[in-house]
Amino acid sequence: MKNILIGVLTLTFTLSYSQIQKVEEVINSSVKKDNFNGAVLLAQNGKTELLTYKGLSNRHYNISFSDNTKFHIFSLTKTFTATLIMQLYERGKINLDATISTYYPEYKGEAGQKATIRNLLTYSSGRENKDISTPEFIHQAYDNTIWNLDDFINTYLSGKLIDKPGTKFSYNNGDYILLGKIIEKIYKKSFEEVLKEQILVPLKMQNTGLLHHNDIIENIDDGYTADNSDVFALHTPTNTYIDNFYSAGAMYSTPKDLLTFDQAIFKNILLKKSTLDIMLTSSKNLEDTALGFWVYPKSFGNINTLFVERQGEGYGHSANWVHLPDKNLTLIILSNTKDIKYLNKMREKVISAYYGQ
Repeated sequence: MKNILIGVLTLTFTLSYSQIQKVEEVINSSVKKDNFNGAVLLAQNGKTELLTYKGLSNRHYNISFSDNTKFHIFSLTKTFTATLIMQLYERGKINLDATISTYYPEYKGEAGQKATIRNLLTYSSGRENKDISTPEFIHQAYDNTIWNLDDFINTYLSGKLIDKPGTKFSYNNGDYILLGKIIEKIYKKSFEEVLKEQILVPLKMQNTGLLHHNDIIENIDDGYTADNSDVFALHTPTNTYIDNFYSAGAMYSTPKDLLTFDQAIFKNILLKKSTLDIMLTSSKNLEDTALGFWVYPKSFGNINTLFVERQGEGYGHSANWVHLPDKNLTLIILSNTKDIKYLNKMREKVISAYYGQ
């Protein structure tokens, strides 16, 4: 019996080692051919099977990535915001189908009396979303001026309705900025204070936080972009006032901290299972959008699974977070040289390699 057990354990270890070898081959190919720089974390049942860093966090001073590196995660911030909203829902402090004006009566936009909290969570408020329209607008709203939150909302997020709320998906930052303001109104505290009190401190996520343009954050990564013709010809993109992304994209974190957050969500530490089930319920007519995630069935060869994902990107940084609930698999990819389209392809190769597909 003892020999049988040893044999089973040896076989399991051999299979696991082989899986990780194949994943490492994918990552090394991405480095060699496409100049991937960043971190890849793969965890099974919350246990890290692979955490690897490739390349440089800062090219001015030739600083490599390490466990101490903090990455800009941009729109992964939105899942933290959605989680705070779902905690309020669970505690009976917010109704997902109540309108914006219920909790934010000062809001001047036409959506105030018509769009719901759920609409904001699924990018279906129907507002005129200028913040995704043109590069010129992006520069004006996020790069050129440091905005007071209320002034930003009044200037850019308080326009007319162009669609009936709940009927059309229109990805934007504004809906999640409004959610951040609603969180502040309910708690009567800043979004940053609530984020720390409700998530970061309880989970001991000491390397995660909300960025401000004048912060000095030790070991924060720099972002780089490349010309399409040469992936190794990198340059530093224009800096931004990160504060303006607020509850939609102003956070930084590390692979280890993000795994902690992942496990706290999917092991029902931050939310009850019934609440998580609501959070993960997606809508086909809204492009598989759930509340803070995208959720849809997906196949990797003969492996069929539910795919839960969140992406973030900005100014040379990109982040990709995948969780397969029925497989208890978590994949986190963070980069400062590749865009989100690249990471979307890379994550498929990594998961396929892991499952031997």
